[in-house]
Amino acid sequence: MHLDDEQDTLDLGAAMASVLAPGLKIWLLGNLGSGKTTLTRGVLRALGHEGKVKSPTYTLIEPYVVSRLDLYHFDFYRLNSPEEYLDAGLDEYFSGPGVCIVEWPQHATPYLVAPDLRIQLDPDSCGRQASIQGTTEKGRTCVSQLLTSLRTSPAQRPD
Repeated sequence: MHLDDEQDTLDLGAAMASVLAPGLKIWLLGNLGSGKTTLTRGVLRALGHEGKVKSPTYTLIEPYVVSRLDLYHFDFYRLNSPEEYLDAGLDEYFSGPGVCIVEWPQHATPYLVAPDLRIQLDPDSCGRQASIQGTTEKGRTCVSQLLTSLRTSPAQRPD
């Protein structure tokens, strides 16, 4: 899926917000500046969060109680080893009903639970490319609902 600009990335996040299910684990993959935090910001804004949304690069986690669910935004970029994830005691968040969105999940593997959704964001010549993959039944259901939502969204309808 092509995203022309930051607004398209925010809009994708907003569309995702409408199909999130409790307990969903989402991995955001991509280089620095690829739009991972922007996508998360779109999700949170659509769920009603009005405060600042920043990447939790130094804190590792930013918890949000929004709308109908708890959402935990993680950033593991600064982990020097996967064992630091265990030492921080963050694994308990992944066993509950909260939605976990993780930037740089590869820095916590093999200890991090497998995702329901994998979203790869890559820059291209005129924006960025988003690839969304459901890796569990819950994730595939979410992707199916998301694609239906995007097809029926006024912004996505052809004139």
